[in-house]
Amino acid sequence: MAAEVDPGYFDPLAVDPEQARDVARWRTAERKRLREARRTLSSPRRKATGEALMTGLERLFAANSAGAGDGIVAFYWPIKDEPDLRSLMTEMQASGRRIALPLVETRAAPLVFRLWTPETRMERGHWNIPVPPRDAPEVMPDVVLAPLMGWDSEGYRLGYGGGYFDRTLAALSPRPFSIGVGLAAAQLPTIYPQSHDIPMDVILTERGIEVGG
Repeated sequence: MAAEVDPGYFDPLAVDPEQARDVARWRTAERKRLREARRTLSSPRRKATGEALMTGLERLFAANSAGAGDGIVAFYWPIKDEPDLRSLMTEMQASGRRIALPLVETRAAPLVFRLWTPETRMERGHWNIPVPPRDAPEVMPDVVLAPLMGWDSEGYRLGYGGGYFDRTLAALSPRPFSIGVGLAAAQLPTIYPQSHDIPMDVILTERGIEVGG
């Protein structure tokens, strides 16, 4: 198993099928562990984490051209105890910024982004996640916020395993500024990055910017 072997042993291009299988099994186990740790957070702790993340995002946007002006910022709709950033979505939209949400409209394909406002009539999409309807304008985001299960010091993100964010970032040109959003306690020594993994430009936790910036 990957967790029991020196990370230097692993080929980041995953040319060895056995290594790739080991990494996949390790990631599955880590997702389960990290998901359970996040699920058991108290309501006050979860609320405080969300507030700290929104403050960190506001500071990041203020110090960086990303998310500024009329740029389109793609948030996410929280599921599975993810940090809830919806109040910041509303504030940014009210201040004149355009906000988008990702949709899985074709399985195993890049995500589609559609504009969102507080008045948007949401529908149930893939995994039963609320999403804008298909008649909402499709847009190309300048900034993408990606929820994460785990992260490492190289900026790599451990997601849910569907590969949608990596696939999307690889397909978009120009590539949007990417911000992985999650918990400080979800840091890993490495996620054993494979050839399809794309590092985030920034990893942001309740402690602030952990990677990039």
